[in-house]
Amino acid sequence: MKPKLHIIVASTRPGRVGPSVAQWFSEYAAEHGKFEPVLVDLAEFNLPVFDEPEHPIKQSYHHAHTKAWAKSVSAADAFVFVTPEYNYAPPPALVNALTYLSREWNYAPAGFVSYGGISGGLRSVQVAKQIVTTLKMMPIPEGVPMPMVFQNLDENGKLNAPEIYRTSAATMLDELARWTEALRPLRAERKAPLKAAA
Repeated sequence: MKPKLHIIVASTRPGRVGPSVAQWFSEYAAEHGKFEPVLVDLAEFNLPVFDEPEHPIKQSYHHAHTKAWAKSVSAADAFVFVTPEYNYAPPPALVNALTYLSREWNYAPAGFVSYGGISGGLRSVQVAKQIVTTLKMMPIPEGVPMPMVFQNLDENGKLNAPEIYRTSAATMLDELARWTEALRPLRAERKAPLKAAA
C-alpha cells in the first residue's frame, strides 16, 4: 500500500483560492505515484478556537470536532500544507488546527505548498515550520512556492500550473517519500497506548 499523504487546505476564509491550489497538487501527487493523496479541507472540520479542557498530549478529547480531527490526522503518513500568508505568518486556522493535537502529528514529514503575492507565502512557511517541529514533525526544505498566484488562475478559479510548479512538486514529493519511509518505525510507536505517568 502507498503511504497516505494528507493535503491540508489551511485557509478557511470566504473567497480563498486554497482549494484550487490543493486540487491541482492532489492531482499531481496522484500522477507522481509515490503516495495515496487525500484532500483535507480545514473548513469542513469547523474547529472553534482551541477549546479542549485537557492538554492534547493526553488524547482525552471532550468534543466531537476534536475527535473527528484527531481521526483524520492519525490516518496520515505525511502531510502537505497548502497555505497562504497572513501578516508574514500562517493563517490562524492552521495554527489552531495544529494546536488541537499532539501525538497524532508525531514523526510525520511535512511539505508546504504556499501561495500569495510577491513572496509566494514563503514567510508563512518559515513560521509554520517552527510550529510543526514542536509537534515532532519533520518539515522538509523542498517546497512549492507560488508567487503572484492569481495570474495563473483561469476565469473559473482553476489553477493553470506553469512547469516550475510541476518541477518543484516532483522534487518535494520525492524527498517527502524518503522521509515518510525513514520515519515509518517511529510513526508505529505513536499509535501505541499512552503510558500513564509514574
